[in-house]
Amino acid sequence: MWRSFALLILTGSLYACATIPPTDIQSPTPSQHQLVVVDIDGTLTPNPIDVGKARPGAADALRAFAQKGYKIVYITARTPLFQSGLQDWLRQNHFPDGPLHVAQNSQERDDVAGFKARILETYVKAGWDLSYAYGDSSTDFEAYAKAGIHPTHVFALKRRGSPTCQWGVFNACLDGWETQLSYIGGQPKAR
Repeated sequence: MWRSFALLILTGSLYACATIPPTDIQSPTPSQHQLVVVDIDGTLTPNPIDVGKARPGAADALRAFAQKGYKIVYITARTPLFQSGLQDWLRQNHFPDGPLHVAQNSQERDDVAGFKARILETYVKAGWDLSYAYGDSSTDFEAYAKAGIHPTHVFALKRRGSPTCQWGVFNACLDGWETQLSYIGGQPKAR
């Protein structure tokens, strides 16, 4: 009886850990062709393991970009165990709508920079302009550089409890999102 119960629990756990399906990359429209790329874990959350908490000011900053006409693209290598409910979490925390790309297999999770760079290169090939990017990890900054995002438009966020940002090429190492509101306010509307 215990074996059957354990098998039932294991089977249910595997279904609960299903990966969010791949997101199609649409061509830009004449009125919207500029993107803001954002990592999730450690960037929209205080650190990579606080998957249920949102950083203060993150949703406000991304909504400010969206109000200026930029499309927000979310990209993460989060493991399937923690992918369930991710789209709902973004909505519940008032993040603007936007495509969500998650690593589909262990190979993509083992090469995070390569996975993210391939997604971003597909956007470029479809005609999108990668305008701004935010991350907390060296793999984020490596992917943004490979995709051709200008370093002056790449921003790093310190993980909670860390005195510095991870290594990479970026414009500024931010303690949080709150200071970005004035920066975003001074940026041009998407053209």
